[in-house]
Amino acid sequence: MTNEIVKGFRDYSDEDAKKRAEVRKLLVETFEKYCFEPAETPIVEYEEFVKGENQNDEAVSDIFKLQDKGERKLALRYEFTFQLKRLMKNKKLPYKRYQIGEVFRDEPVSSNRFRQFTQCDIDTIGSTIKDEAEILALTKEVLEKLGLKPIISINNRKLLNEILNDNDVKEKNKEQVLREIDKLECKCKFDEKGAVANLKKIGAGNVFDCLKKGEKYFSQFESYKEIISLMEYCRAYGVEVLFSPTLVRGLSYYNGSIFEIKTEGIKESIVGGGSYFFNNVQCTGLSFGLERIVVLAKIEIKKENILIISLNQDRKSIELAQKLRKKGKSVSLFYGKPTKALDYANSKKINQVIFVGSREVKEKKFKIKDMKSGKEKKLKI
Repeated sequence: MTNEIVKGFRDYSDEDAKKRAEVRKLLVETFEKYCFEPAETPIVEYEEFVKGENQNDEAVSDIFKLQDKGERKLALRYEFTFQLKRLMKNKKLPYKRYQIGEVFRDEPVSSNRFRQFTQCDIDTIGSTIKDEAEILALTKEVLEKLGLKPIISINNRKLLNEILNDNDVKEKNKEQVLREIDKLECKCKFDEKGAVANLKKIGAGNVFDCLKKGEKYFSQFESYKEIISLMEYCRAYGVEVLFSPTLVRGLSYYNGSIFEIKTEGIKESIVGGGSYFFNNVQCTGLSFGLERIVVLAKIEIKKENILIISLNQDRKSIELAQKLRKKGKSVSLFYGKPTKALDYANSKKINQVIFVGSREVKEKKFKIKDMKSGKEKKLKI
């Protein structure tokens, strides 16, 4: 028997877990500030439902497959969006929901890519371009609170389809062309050469050149108006966005605006999403990758923790701890030698320790030590 962690999975504890909790808290506060409602969905679903109509998508092909005792074909959720098909039914529109939880993908592992990771999603069911701008404003606010400088790129799947039609790309080749264009977004020379060569093989070699053209070229297409409109509404929110013609996003269900947010210090995107059509309703959503954001977040966890050290005064120590907890303080109790207690307090980065001995109980004054400065004082509680 081994207790090693399966490749692509991780344990989180101590400062890592505290920072993750702090980022989650900030996300929830901001989501709810914009009136998004919480939702929870099962981790395990029927395989058929998980795959949906997008079985050729890379993310869908990487799902973890399961089978229960009834030999039913099941799978772990790889994202939250497909579950909205069920969740959105009979909801008053617009329905704005957020969800934070674990998703799973059986894919190659790297330093910034795991098989289990935490997604933090927001979606507006029954959305317009105005809602898209609001979602991007929320995203900017969250990332700036975390000390990050977001670089928000946008594009539109309708515009990409119009460009493909203008270049006489056959319907059967469109999906492959979009995949090759997506490689160009990483701006890697190897990818660029390979992508262009692949485009030429299927008679779409001109597409790449077209995507390098300026506003005059794009303005001839009807869908470019949606890009302009989104930019205008983003300006109303004080959000700067960049039009990126080679941005595709991997999931095939996107049917309008698509977004990708990057920041300094990491080549991968930290937030991504777009607009899609479910159950005959236009929707828009974004997903924050918690693992990547936590690594980059510049936040200081300021939490006042108190350790009460019982010097053979257990009952009084418990009584004092409960009084402080009722006042909203975070309190731990330690029964044992003061030297071990102080060592424990340092290891847990506890701010203050209170000694409760017979003299303190008699005087009804307790010695409080500031663990950072080393200063001591007596207080009556």
